[in-house]
Amino acid sequence: EVQLVESGGGLVQPGGSLRLSCAVSGFTFSSYPMSWVRQAPGKGLEWISGISSGGDSTTYANSVKGRFTISRDNAKNTLYLQLNSLKTEDTAMYYCRGGPGYYRGQGTQVTVSS
Repeated sequence: EVQLVESGGGLVQPGGSLRLSCAVSGFTFSSYPMSWVRQAPGKGLEWISGISSGGDSTTYANSVKGRFTISRDNAKNTLYLQLNSLKTEDTAMYYCRGGPGYYRGQGTQVTVSS
């Protein structure tokens, strides 16, 4: 059974930081590129970052470039997203996505508010 379980979300003030994690099981994590996507209230799904299977190549949407950092630990089958300098417009449900079936987890909520 494939599982992608995100965690680490929460309520944070503008300018704050969070670290999201995505624990993966059910497929060979190290063989697939992975990505993070998010969905803000009333909006569609937005791709924000991707990482190659080996972790040596990363890409970011302009909206998060310079503030967010994607990484992975293939030994732990875990994907990460470090969120710094958070803005109110970063409020969204964050999902990890990837694998042979382009799976997506259940998401973790990030709320940026003073």
